[in-house]
Amino acid sequence: MAEIKRQVLSEKIQNLKEKLRDREAALPPHSVRPHQIQEIEELEEEIAALEEKLASLD
Repeated sequence: MAEIKRQVLSEKIQNLKEKLRDREAALPPHSVRPHQIQEIEELEEEIAALEEKLASLD
């Protein structure tokens, strides 16, 4: 059961990291809009929370 949870969390983290890379790559070199930064920060926070949860399962 715990192994399945670990696997699901790992998959979610990988998907979010991929989404984060996509968002960062889409940033223009100039005139970054606040909502773009907010999306990146939200993804980073979600990744951090899931990584903490994954670490607590060990």
